[in-house]
Amino acid sequence: MRKTAAEKEREQRELLNRMLAYERALYAQGVRHVAGVDEVGRGPLAGPVVAAAVVLPPDFSELGIFGINDSKKLSEKRREELFDVIRETAVVYGLGYADHQTIDEVNILEATKLAMKQAITAASAMLAQKCGDAETCRIGHVLIDALTLPDLKLPQTAIIKGDAKSVSVAAASILAKVTRDRLMQEYHALYPGYAFDRNKGYGTALHYAGLEANGMCQIHRRSFIHAESIADETNL
Repeated sequence: MRKTAAEKEREQRELLNRMLAYERALYAQGVRHVAGVDEVGRGPLAGPVVAAAVVLPPDFSELGIFGINDSKKLSEKRREELFDVIRETAVVYGLGYADHQTIDEVNILEATKLAMKQAITAASAMLAQKCGDAETCRIGHVLIDALTLPDLKLPQTAIIKGDAKSVSVAAASILAKVTRDRLMQEYHALYPGYAFDRNKGYGTALHYAGLEANGMCQIHRRSFIHAESIADETNL
């Protein structure tokens, strides 16, 4: 039996209320600006890892914006729609990137942390600029999907599967996902032999076929690819 529009909205409102639990607990402690942080692109064979940091307004639940969830649970069309909504609604947001060379140099975990710190720095700078006072108008707490950032000079909480438990982290996952997908579309135009427009750099059959036929291109992560049959310098 098909759900009515009212039933769907009620379910989305209930989901949003559950996903605001971490934020509301921090607001109750007097924290004004809570940043959710997530990344996309740890698993692909090519391209960067992209992170986002998003600060939503405390009255977010009253704005009637529903459907923000873990980016992996949303369709591409819905992610694109929410991408614009989040950027328009957020107090501030920031993006961070670690390219394939950085990933090869420091490993994917450390590259992910670098991208996250870059995203937080960008969001912090936007907040200071927007408020005009870097001391009083600053991020008070960071909610991070799964990871902790030991040298981050801000209070933080690591949340396992945070993109499904915190609306701020979920919003960050959507910004990171859409940003990275768009980058991989651009890379597809530069390196059309790997189906980056379809696989976004992940190791699909088409991607491996492209590697066998063309070797690695400029944006492949050499530390992720171990096959003697794949040429190392093709398409550089």
